[in-house]
Amino acid sequence: MKANDLLPIGDLARRTGLSVSAIRYYESKGLIEPHRTGGNQRRFLRSDIRRLSFILIAQRLGLSLGEIEGQLARLPQGRTPDAKDWAAISRSIRDQLDARIAELQRARDNLDGCIGCGCLSLKNCTLYNPDDALATKGPGPRIVIG
Repeated sequence: MKANDLLPIGDLARRTGLSVSAIRYYESKGLIEPHRTGGNQRRFLRSDIRRLSFILIAQRLGLSLGEIEGQLARLPQGRTPDAKDWAAISRSIRDQLDARIAELQRARDNLDGCIGCGCLSLKNCTLYNPDDALATKGPGPRIVIG
């Protein structure tokens, strides 16, 4: 390993846009693992930039920290993940993303009618929910959230 393969936590923060405390938090969750110098300072692999970037992207896509942890656990230990490793993660979360996209599209397509009707009560809504038939499908705005 070359000396420039390891980054101090401040450099990692600058490269990812994360705060040092956020990086320490992800470290405490086991999502990244620092190397320690002789003076007990944290040094991170340059490839941790990609791991942290994945965390940021996955959070924006709505994955929970537990789901992110599960995906990162699939990456190899002891070597920098390659394009094949990242492609496997991408394939594994594709179904989750497709389901979320469908939910968002359903919400977008029904939001105007469901909230925009003005009745503010599914029990009184004869257009979308006569006789409160949607109550059998569960609580909440069933038309919008599915």
